[in-house]
Parts: sequence; structure tokens; C-alpha cells
Amino acid sequence: KRPAAAAAARPASADAVPAHLWVALRAWRSAEAKRRRVPAFRILSDRVLIAVALERPRDEEGLLAISGIGPTIVSALTFLLLAYLAGLVIKGFNIADYLLIPHVDGGSELAVFCAAMAGAGIGFLWFNTYPATVFMGDVGSLALGGGLGMLAVLTKNEVDSAIIHGVFLAEAVSVMVQVFWFKRTGRRVFRMAPIHHHFELEGWAEPKIIVRFWIVSIMLALVALASLKLR
Repeated sequence: KRPAAAAAARPASADAVPAHLWVALRAWRSAEAKRRRVPAFRILSDRVLIAVALERPRDEEGLLAISGIGPTIVSALTFLLLAYLAGLVIKGFNIADYLLIPHVDGGSELAVFCAAMAGAGIGFLWFNTYPATVFMGDVGSLALGGGLGMLAVLTKNEVDSAIIHGVFLAEAVSVMVQVFWFKRTGRRVFRMAPIHHHFELEGWAEPKIIVRFWIVSIMLALVALASLKLR
């Protein structure tokens, strides 16, 4: 007889598979999942990379693009330094080993990509300053968010990216907190989410929001670089 639990867990397309084989397959998958248990820091880093990819410097009304492209440039320059140090070897002397950071073979080549991303951001910012004459759509913003996440993985700085991308993370978290709390209580934590809209409704001028986002991004980048000697 087919076990009741196995029958309930089987999809309709698996009717041709014998019940005992299906139960064995589920047991193997469960054991494999436990054997490959993901460390907590990797779970955190995955969430950070998702947040960076989703809260890219997209453009809605111009404010988020201008305030987001600055942190993107700062993040790209930070990863330029991290990637260069991770792959730099001078006459047999490995800089990564001296700094106690993971060595990445060919990591210095990523510095070229980082420089290109920063240069593209500066070029876009030249025409996107207020009043904006050029706007960025999903093609550019998704590419930038994915590129920053990819740099974090390739340079083995997934956890550090939570600090470097703190502005993007705060934007994503503010939306999640707003939606969760509103569904639970019917009240809002922020006047509007993402958080830069909250500051707008508080009466902050656009230049103030933009410059302060940039300042926070630079400070977070310096904290991330200072962590090299704390690891």
C-alpha cells in the first residue's frame, strides 16, 4: 500500500514512480540538505546581494537615481581597491596574505571592470544632475546592481558588501519594514517608503537628501576598508 504521507507529498506527475522509491528520494534529499547546510553568514550575504540587486540606482522621479548613482560610484571604487589588493602579487610577495584577506587569482583584472563602472556612473551623473536630461531605466540599473553583487562574490567580500552597500540595503529594508508593520498593525513606520520619500515628506530638500546619502555611502566605504585589519 502507498503510505499516506508519501502520497500527499507526491506531485501529480510522479504517479508512475513507485511509492517506496519516492519515499527514498525524499529521504535522500533531506539528508543532502542537512549535509550541505549553509552557514548563517552566507544566508545573510545572499540576502544582502538580493537587496543590492533589487535596490539598484533606478530612476523614478530623478531623486533616487541621483542619490543612488553616487553610492554606486563609491561602491565601485571601493571594490576596485579590494579587487586589486586581492589579486596583487609583487615579486612573489602576496599582498592578500599580508592583509589576511582571501587571495583571488586574477582579481586585479576586476579592477578594470570596477573602474569602467565608476566611469560610466560619473558620465551618467554629469547629465543626470538636477534638472536631469538623461534618465536611467531598468537596463542600466539592473546591470549596475547585478555587477555590484557579482563583485562582492568574486572578491569574496559578501559580508563586507552589507556595509559597502548600506544605502541600498537601507532602502530595501525600509520597504520591507513598512509593508510588514502596516499589514500587522495598520500603521506606518515611515511616512512613505523607500526611506528617501520619508525624508522628502519631512521637508528635506532634494539636494540635502542626495548629498547626505553620498556622505553616508563614503563613510560606510571607509568603515569597510578599515575592516581589512579587523578580520
